[in-house]
Amino acid sequence: MIHFHVITLFPESIEPYLKSSIIGRALAAKKIKISFYDPKKFTRDKYGRVDRRPYGGGPGMVLEPDGVLRATQRAISTKRGVEKIFFSTDGAVFDEMMAKKLSQKKDIVFICGHYEGVDERVFKILSAGGGSSFGGKAKKVSMGPYVLTGGELPAATVIDAVTRFVPGVLGKAESLEASRVSSPEVYTRPEVLIWKGKKYKVPEVLLSGHHAKIEEWRKAKRGA
Repeated sequence: MIHFHVITLFPESIEPYLKSSIIGRALAAKKIKISFYDPKKFTRDKYGRVDRRPYGGGPGMVLEPDGVLRATQRAISTKRGVEKIFFSTDGAVFDEMMAKKLSQKKDIVFICGHYEGVDERVFKILSAGGGSSFGGKAKKVSMGPYVLTGGELPAATVIDAVTRFVPGVLGKAESLEASRVSSPEVYTRPEVLIWKGKKYKVPEVLLSGHHAKIEEWRKAKRGA
């Protein structure tokens, strides 16, 4: 079982998605576990404040390190081999291969930034290794060449992609489809769709029953 640990100020922003459909079934079947840790509940600030203005000036607010580190410490506890992920545009681009590798881990911690980001010392401390109580190096991961308002959507995306590789999560039909060559174009009934007087037909090759030709068609579409 993989245990996903999400450090976030806004767990309610992704909880409904993670409790539904295939991910929800995986949770219910105890194939995966998801825990949330809100830095506001771990900060030593008596008002529960976790954001501050950046040193040196600049726009927005920065998440201070104390609450994030204490929340992460609670998540990691005495566990070994924990994968620690920060979401950043200068990180390694997330892809299917990374998802497959992460599916071999037992514990994955996601540090979800917000506002203008997380104090950089959090990454340095979590990457220190050696004398650090947080174990091995942390990793920066990018979801693409764009910026989101927080790390919650990237965390949900990674959890979804990784969970697909956990044995027993996908049903037989879903597993079979996942092993086939995918295509950006998919069709279902009716064979001929009539919309505003025009006919839209399913490609003949998909109706042929010739599996080799269908796979060739899918490969061609994928490479187009």
